[in-house]
Amino acid sequence: MNLNTVLYTGLLVLCCVALWLVFDYMRQRPYYSQLNEAIHQASSLDASLRVRSGVTADQLAVQELLRAQHEAYMDELGRYRRQLEMHQHFIHQWVHQMKTPIAVIDLITQQDNEADSVHEASWKPDLRSIREETDRLTRGLDMMLYTARLDKFEVDVHIRTMRLQDLARGVVNTYKRLCIRYKIYPQIEGEGIVQSDEKWLAFVLNQLIGNAIKYSKQKPGSKKLLIRIEPLLHSSDGVALHVIDEGIGIAAHDLPRIYDPFFTGDNGRLVEESTGMGLYLAKQVCGKLGHRLTVNSEQGNGATATITFTPHSLQQLSDKVTNL
Repeated sequence: MNLNTVLYTGLLVLCCVALWLVFDYMRQRPYYSQLNEAIHQASSLDASLRVRSGVTADQLAVQELLRAQHEAYMDELGRYRRQLEMHQHFIHQWVHQMKTPIAVIDLITQQDNEADSVHEASWKPDLRSIREETDRLTRGLDMMLYTARLDKFEVDVHIRTMRLQDLARGVVNTYKRLCIRYKIYPQIEGEGIVQSDEKWLAFVLNQLIGNAIKYSKQKPGSKKLLIRIEPLLHSSDGVALHVIDEGIGIAAHDLPRIYDPFFTGDNGRLVEESTGMGLYLAKQVCGKLGHRLTVNSEQGNGATATITFTPHSLQQLSDKVTNL
């Protein structure tokens, strides 16, 4: 063979190899494109199903493995969701069942509020303390119920126009016995009309006013609990509701963490009733309602919790509910 024949044969082989490489590249390109897309969208549950254009034996094996793993994952996730729904259903039933005996106890204490004679008064329990503990049980059960409902908040929301002063007055009335006992004098100033969910907003106010009373009763003497409603300075349609107490306040180093679940901080060591869930749930509910919750405090000088209502945030909530 002469040199020209060798060069021609070599060039022909190179052309054939190049054509094969181009063909193989075009054949496997969709697979690697889908694999790269799945890697960038790994947080999506169906990311592994995007890889479906395998051509080689190895690629087909990996593709089948991803499909089988996705099916097993979805089956396990379905079992977990069913267990969670059963658990939440049990919590709802349990809370409602516990409320019945509490209501009966409260009714009995109201009927037997005073002893018939001095002799009876010597052996009858302190009915006032029983009623206070019953109220604590009721609030605790309500917190558990609202915590269970929070995951399906959008299904359990009804927006309507309401008067903030009426809602605040109703919440304050539920704490009147505690206010009288611990010399806390509530006062409501101002008026405001907002659009929100009355039940969820009442729950938030219950947490804020309950916290104000809980951390004010430790201080001696008379204390004021002020609920102030006023329009926002920068918005003609916005309203702010302030819950201002004269309690023990919050330490400066605890303020950044007051919305963390189960965080009680320094005050949790002073007040045994602290659970660390009140402000966390209030913040979550306000966020879902489209309202803004902030808390300012100075240790020893009380705290101020503010809920800000703006029409723009409410429109975002309406869009979420409409899209369900």
